Amino acid sequence: MGISVGSVCGIDREHLKQLRSLVEKINPILVSGHLAWSTQGEAYLNDLLPIPYNEESLQLAAKHIREVQEHLGRPYLIENPSSYLGFETSTMRETEFLSELVERTNCRLLCDVSNVFLSSHNLGYDAYEYIDRFPAGAVAELHLGGFTPEEDSAAPGDEIWVDTHECAVADGAWELYAYTIRKFGVVPTLIEWDSNIPPLATLLKETARAKAIVAGAVSVEACHAGSC
Repeated sequence: MGISVGSVCGIDREHLKQLRSLVEKINPILVSGHLAWSTQGEAYLNDLLPIPYNEESLQLAAKHIREVQEHLGRPYLIENPSSYLGFETSTMRETEFLSELVERTNCRLLCDVSNVFLSSHNLGYDAYEYIDRFPAGAVAELHLGGFTPEEDSAAPGDEIWVDTHECAVADGAWELYAYTIRKFGVVPTLIEWDSNIPPLATLLKETARAKAIVAGAVSVEACHAGSC
């Protein structure tokens, strides 16, 4: 969040310096950030704010991602955001934008399946079609997390889904995850639960459900390959 690859004012180089120090210290397998912006001038907004999907934003984000990767000396994973609105100035789909970022920067992608699920509800698109269009060859990690329904103040009576990471993963997101695993293959998955932390048994149950979905996808693939 802190690097803010979508900021017109540029990335936070002090944050990038601190991130590089941490990466050098712990040598993580993957390093990721969101396709969003969080800074304006010297103000840090502590949120993941959206960008329009057009050529101008694409050039800006690609420039910043290349700088981050050069500084870290490794590929940077870009995560699809949770979305609550779209821009009239967008000229391409989010999946097309991500594909272009991969092409222009050689970055990798983090596909947050729950973000796809809730964004499809909020913006009215087909989540499964989104996964079909996602650049699968660049995916290095998947995320899952819970969301909170809230009344849409702009449309009383309707719900908007907010990516809060404070509850269990929704059944619909699990179904989309199973579809995603079948499309992308087995990819490391992180289940996010950041607040209202439940008992350990609940977290282990979520983990077991993810493992069962992966095992089922592997079994289906093995059968298709003639090994069953």
